[in-house]
Amino acid sequence: MTESKSMILGCAGKTLTPDEISFYRDERPWGFILFARNIGEPEQIGNLVAALRDSVGRVDAPVFIDQEGGRVQRLRPPLVPNYPAGTEIGALYRRDREAGLRAAWLLSRLHAFDLTRFGITADCLPVLDVPVEGASDVIGSRAYGKDPETVAALGRAAAEGLMAGGMLPVMKHIPGHGRATLDTHLALPTVDASLDELRRHDFAPFKALSHLPAAMTAHVIYSAVDADNPATTSGRVIGEIVRGEIGFDGLLISDDTSMKALSGDFPTKAASILAAGCDLVLHCNGIMEEMAGIASRTTVLSGKSLERAENALTFMKTRDTADEATLRAEFATWFEAVA
Repeated sequence: MTESKSMILGCAGKTLTPDEISFYRDERPWGFILFARNIGEPEQIGNLVAALRDSVGRVDAPVFIDQEGGRVQRLRPPLVPNYPAGTEIGALYRRDREAGLRAAWLLSRLHAFDLTRFGITADCLPVLDVPVEGASDVIGSRAYGKDPETVAALGRAAAEGLMAGGMLPVMKHIPGHGRATLDTHLALPTVDASLDELRRHDFAPFKALSHLPAAMTAHVIYSAVDADNPATTSGRVIGEIVRGEIGFDGLLISDDTSMKALSGDFPTKAASILAAGCDLVLHCNGIMEEMAGIASRTTVLSGKSLERAENALTFMKTRDTADEATLRAEFATWFEAVA
């Protein structure tokens, strides 16, 4: 197997440029991520995914996307329906627990049908953040609820729906983004809650689902654990909380390094993320100069990180035999997806 480097990269547009192809061939990212700017016609999406894999010479190179429903949904009509946000699934759950759990599973299974058509193999879902009053709305309607029990129950169902469809779920944003008062795309928030409160509220859904194969970090400072560094670059948060108390031993991916919450240049960010204990550095915007900076300080996947990455790949290889039309009809009994 070709050696891969500890990074997941985006690309600039709907087709790869010769420079991008050359760069990916030389730098060998483990995987790729797509955004709305990369999405056009069905054939174009499939061709782009195939070209990304071809550039690194790995037919199983994972391709990620954020396909939640609500306002975070990269594939839109007419490619796929508009789907409800997490908060709408949560509202159904509060009215009828069994219906809510089934709807969470169905929504993810439908995402898997949609994404598989284009060769996309990983969905950055479920969102396990538990918002509090006064927090930034960057999570907001993406959350299943405001209590950890609801979030864990629906998150579990969502992850299981993805895995049933041969899709790798990536829970986010470990160890919890719900309390952040700033949008981490723009600034670095500090959470001053006590460790006991964090354990009870923020960390709890991740601990409940610590068996899942992959997670994405939060660019958030938890002053009770490490007052100087956000979780993504904090060896203390990753070692003591994520790997220790929460007990997550799966593939740990940084949130996007091009977000403003992280300081320093891109080589420094990449080195800090890996030194803190993340397995993979994520860079999303496709800007070549920034990607080159990331690549300059990422290392070849090896040891425990390679084991976790190889385990994650196994979730993309098998799927159930569910009938898509039947599942869509069932989902429509609760939510009218707008085509």
